[in-house]
Amino acid sequence: MRIAVLSTNRSLYSTSRLVEAGKERGHEMLVINHKHCYMNITSHKPSIHLKGEEIKGVDAIIPRIGASISFYGTAVVRQFEMMGVYSVNESVAITRSRDKLRALQLLSRKGIGLPVTGFANSPSDTADLLKITGGAPVVIKLLEGTQGVGVVLAETKKAASSVIEAFRGLKANFMVQEFISEAGGSDIRCFVVGGKVVAAMQRTGAEGDFRSNLHRGGTAKLVRITPEERSTAVRSAKVMGLNVAGVDLLRSNHGPVVMEVNSSPGLEGIESATKKNVAGMIIEFIEKNARQGRTRTRGSG
Repeated sequence: MRIAVLSTNRSLYSTSRLVEAGKERGHEMLVINHKHCYMNITSHKPSIHLKGEEIKGVDAIIPRIGASISFYGTAVVRQFEMMGVYSVNESVAITRSRDKLRALQLLSRKGIGLPVTGFANSPSDTADLLKITGGAPVVIKLLEGTQGVGVVLAETKKAASSVIEAFRGLKANFMVQEFISEAGGSDIRCFVVGGKVVAAMQRTGAEGDFRSNLHRGGTAKLVRITPEERSTAVRSAKVMGLNVAGVDLLRSNHGPVVMEVNSSPGLEGIESATKKNVAGMIIEFIEKNARQGRTRTRGSG
């Protein structure tokens, strides 16, 4: 098969591992910088071009779309779908998961455990917003933030009000969530491929940091997850419509709660912690599922 990884940097660990795993299984692997692609949007023969040439003969794509270019990146994925190319994660699912508020609302509708979350527009609602999320300490998150950026722990009501006032002054969209203190600054990343948790790791934040992101100095280790955690991760990926997903869970006193469902989960941390060939599992999933026109949405949505 001819498989393309959509990535802006071929030297990134996740990109290079996917290319390596695909070649090991006998596939022709391409790396396409979706930022540099441009599209011919036409009814009869939609196409994608790069550096003056039309991209042809691709059987499947693996989108590695950064949050900062979600709009253009998903447009490129959608164009491939319109051309009948199989996408591991469809454009609609990527867009759905990137909208943190929408994602939580969809998960909530399906009864998946979540931290109590508040969202408001008016400054006059701040006091009640803090009340419904259980009061301080609370976690305040920018909806556009990634890798722990734009996430603040407000330990007092006064601090929470100040952060909310600052975010509103920037006209930023944010949500307020209960702080799960019993998690102890750790979360669990469940890596889901094709409706199965293929690997899981526990991430712990750096000393004095409640955020567990590896990009922010956190550490990771292999963890054994419970059947409830496994089911929660699989159901969450399914609700988002993602075939490949990183589902981040916290262990709370009332069971696992989902913090985020990531449509482009990194491979370095999970492969290092678990010693599993996750990249190879993704390629194997493509082998079993990629067919011309197999993408369900075919660019709709």
